Amino acid sequence: MLTPFILHTYIFILGAVLGSFYNVVGLRVPLKKSITYPGSACSVCNNKLSVLELIPILSYLYQDGKCRNCKTSISPLYPTIEFLTAILFTISPLLVGWSKELVISWTLISLCMIVIVSDLKYMIIPDKVNVFFLFLFLGERLIIPTDPWWDPFAGLVIGTFVPLVVILVSRGGMGGGDMKLLAVFGLALGWKLVLLSFFLATLIGTVIGIIGMMMGLIKTGKPFPFGPFLVLGTLISYFFGQNLIQLYVTNFFPYIF
Repeated sequence: MLTPFILHTYIFILGAVLGSFYNVVGLRVPLKKSITYPGSACSVCNNKLSVLELIPILSYLYQDGKCRNCKTSISPLYPTIEFLTAILFTISPLLVGWSKELVISWTLISLCMIVIVSDLKYMIIPDKVNVFFLFLFLGERLIIPTDPWWDPFAGLVIGTFVPLVVILVSRGGMGGGDMKLLAVFGLALGWKLVLLSFFLATLIGTVIGIIGMMMGLIKTGKPFPFGPFLVLGTLISYFFGQNLIQLYVTNFFPYIF
């Protein structure tokens, strides 16, 4: 029988391996490249990576963050996604329990990691990724229903409608890919949590945007990727949203009624 430590170690390793694959998906799909061929190679010298160079997280540390062949610096985004995926996969059972919902959480994390890579690299959230996970969540929610059963479908509608209004009002202040992504998130979260997700993403994005402009890191009027903020808002909402809503209702509404 596996001890909790060994089991979570296995999950961590699985998450790191999948995180490495999500890097590939996030980098290749926006360019309409195959995610299976050719094999991983240095983006500068095209040197094919060895088995040791493909080990998630550890290979980056072993190579001191540089290609062993041409010594070009490797983007820290690669090990960051691998580590984030591993950590999030590992803590998910602690937050949602060993239930069928764990499948939803791991699927959601997978989508989030791909989005971070593609949006940070190209400022694109590929339609292929959104469509794939749309049907995946549809299938999963039919097998793993919520209470009430219609909540994910209401989340899909709200996740589409709210950013659509923002796009129309702001005349392009938000991308179509972000709207489609939030709609997919709605299937996983339901209507209340997807609203919270959008609120948190907007709040966090606004704060970081203001700080970035004050520090000269972000130029006024220049677009920056919103997908990572949607990811952060969604993960917070999915894992802690019910508690946040209850905390808000408990502490705010007594002063109204």
